Amino acid sequence: MAVKSVSIRIEDEMLKKIAYIADYEGRSVNSHILVLVRNAIKDFEKEHGTIEGSISPDDNVKPSRR
Repeated sequence: MAVKSVSIRIEDEMLKKIAYIADYEGRSVNSHILVLVRNAIKDFEKEHGTIEGSISPDDNVKPSRR
């Protein structure tokens, strides 16, 4: 599985809030954003059908440490 990096622009206050939620959930910001992405994909596929690909949003795919 290829793991890609994505850079996003985010307002400081929004980053602080997402970091607060991530910490509350016991996750890093990166891990929490991946949870949000998986949930968005799951919701989309529930409404519109499965998107072609081998990884299900239900899979807990965590990139390995380098």
